[in-house]
Amino acid sequence: MTSIEPKLRKALTGISGILVTPFDAQDKVAPARLTPIVDRAISAGVHILVANGNTGEFYGLTTAEAEKMVHSVAEQIAGRVPLLAGVGRSINDACKLARASKAAGATALMVHQPPDPFVSPRGVIAYVQRIAEAGDGLPLMLYLRNDGIGLDAIEQLCKVPGVAGVKWASPTPLRLAEAIRRGDPNIVWVGGLAETWAPPLCAVGARGFTSGLINVWPEHSVAIHAALEAGDYPRANQLIDVMSSFEEIRAEEQNGTNVTAVKAALQLMGDDCGPTRPPSAWPLTEKQMTELKRLLTSWSLISPRAKSKAAG
Repeated sequence: MTSIEPKLRKALTGISGILVTPFDAQDKVAPARLTPIVDRAISAGVHILVANGNTGEFYGLTTAEAEKMVHSVAEQIAGRVPLLAGVGRSINDACKLARASKAAGATALMVHQPPDPFVSPRGVIAYVQRIAEAGDGLPLMLYLRNDGIGLDAIEQLCKVPGVAGVKWASPTPLRLAEAIRRGDPNIVWVGGLAETWAPPLCAVGARGFTSGLINVWPEHSVAIHAALEAGDYPRANQLIDVMSSFEEIRAEEQNGTNVTAVKAALQLMGDDCGPTRPPSAWPLTEKQMTELKRLLTSWSLISPRAKSKAAG
């Protein structure tokens, strides 16, 4: 565990907005296309922005592309909100990206859970220790997409010098409650399953949540967070119902349309960030696109005329 500045602690208990990675027509990263999305999110009140997260197609980027993204996003944010920089993959790639993220001015690092097929609990601890050293003092957020390494290992991970928090991205609120109970009280626990899982994870002690919706409709995410902060769960659930169909599209095809739906929405809104890269699905099916257009129209993010034009 490490000490964490009050400003960063407060931001982490808010919304961690996971930015997309834009690509141009030649399949090159095009970070300048993020500018209106970053500005919109910050203006709406999103508390912290994340470069090189899973909505940013982290595993579809080369390490050099990820470095380019973190530098560009840092420049676009310009200190207005904290920047969380995703690092991961092989240990040497992760350490290289940690050093690049620190040089770019990232506020903290988000350590992706290793996808290696031969992950051991003690190996993950060694992995995080190496990244913490490479980060040279930057706080670390552990990104746990599953709790299969066990609560004992998670407890030990939280004791690694530099670890300041955990993004819990497993639909297991009771396991989360036990992990929080066993952990250091200074650790910040964040719901890592976006808006739809924010209420149950918040109820057992996670504060704040991750969001890909902020690329498209950040005001709605902020309203959900405000309701949860006020303890108004009925209001939060009502707001979540409004956007639940969007998350359902994202969850189709084994979550293969998770980023696809976000980028398709941005195209419809005039903020083209290009397609997703394989193995993500692209484009949406006709049925998925029809539902997406309906949703964006009902949210007043595109006009009926724009919907008709896109359909034609």
